[in-house]
Amino acid sequence: MKRAAIGLAVALLAGLLAFSLGASLVASGGKADPSPGTVIRLGHSVQGREIEAVRLGVRTSRRKVLVVGAIHGDEKAGPRVIRALRKRWRGIRNVDLWTVSTVNPDGVAHDTRGNAHGVDLNRNFPYRWRHSARGGGYYGGPHPFSEPESRVVRDLINQLRPDVTIWYHQPWGQVLAPCHGPARLERRYSRVSGIPMKRCRGQHLPGTATSWQEHKYGDTTAFVVELPAGAPSGAMVRRNARAAALVARGGGLPARLPPVHALSRGLAAIKPPIHEMLIPFGPRRKREMAAYSLRHYGKREWRLRRVEQIVDHLSLTPDLSSLYNTFAPDRPDVEYHELPGVCSHYGIGRSGRIVRFVPLGIRCRHVVGLNHLSVGIEHVGQREGDVLGNPRQLRASLRLTRWLRCRFHLRVPRVIGHAESLSSPFYKELDPRFRGRTHGDWRHRYMQVYRRKLAHLGPCP
Repeated sequence: MKRAAIGLAVALLAGLLAFSLGASLVASGGKADPSPGTVIRLGHSVQGREIEAVRLGVRTSRRKVLVVGAIHGDEKAGPRVIRALRKRWRGIRNVDLWTVSTVNPDGVAHDTRGNAHGVDLNRNFPYRWRHSARGGGYYGGPHPFSEPESRVVRDLINQLRPDVTIWYHQPWGQVLAPCHGPARLERRYSRVSGIPMKRCRGQHLPGTATSWQEHKYGDTTAFVVELPAGAPSGAMVRRNARAAALVARGGGLPARLPPVHALSRGLAAIKPPIHEMLIPFGPRRKREMAAYSLRHYGKREWRLRRVEQIVDHLSLTPDLSSLYNTFAPDRPDVEYHELPGVCSHYGIGRSGRIVRFVPLGIRCRHVVGLNHLSVGIEHVGQREGDVLGNPRQLRASLRLTRWLRCRFHLRVPRVIGHAESLSSPFYKELDPRFRGRTHGDWRHRYMQVYRRKLAHLGPCP
């Protein structure tokens, strides 16, 4: 009993100290902060990594805003926006702006959605929390606030009481807004960033940080910005940092902004005609792809959530129909004898016809070591010269590749040939039987020619 009493006293003292510290950090007034960029240590993760905030702007301002780069460790774009926000808007006026790169540093370290306990932190908040299966990608933990990271978020929001909170996610490419109401801030962010606004999506997910925050504090606005899949371009990072700063400051829209969907229309303008020739990819094949991903990349997943490379292939078939017949049957491949069957996302015929075999949200087996992060394009032909010497096929290939790289915000060097796969910085292969294996199509000297022609098409809209 004595030991328990001492423990209780220590806990109460720690709580009082934490409350005192938090109160001093969020005190109101009107004096400008003499040292923007203050770092505040908020707490620790399961594995002891620090969770920190960097405070910008006017620390005594009555307007409090929180911007969080990532709650899922495998979503990398948000922290880049946070870095740009800290660099370019360090001296922002009229707001006490708190920026957190990630509340899940263990997930970032291990490139996992969940924390070190395998808990999806964005399902660990109490509002509409529900039991879920351990080991699943959306496991919400044994009970609400079971994880130290979600408790850090809880304590910060309880102390700060932000007027606005922005949470970055991937890969939907949308600013999420409530089903009803004006959505003034969400609409403003959408217009400045060029990311389209979408109502109702994700509104009824269980145990999310935004739903808990808005349920507990009715006078706050918390919303999600779903950045597109893949690594964002520098321009996209800067646009989103600017959008976050303008929403944080609460000021009006700057002059000469593009319409809400201008950037989306720009992307649509460069998209070539694509014909559907979808292969069967049902639940069984998805389970096989998930199992393959676990064996080769360490995580059970069939979805293509992130794109870092576009990989060019030669089909070694006479036409697209033969290529379809190669991909459609779900049978072990002749080289490695593994399931699921091989496939690529797109095929380009000799006439320049582009077909889609598999939706972009699904992983395909087309290149060892990169299936989890890449889109595959097959070119009907036997040699690289067959494609480079066929103007119609080459033009179609370059148009498709430009559209894809712009959609996923990839620089031209991220477009590689199958033969270049081993030199990719994203290459990962856990199975020693597969490690170091590749094919000889689209060798480096031919890809240098291809990438020069791709670059000549110009920058993304």
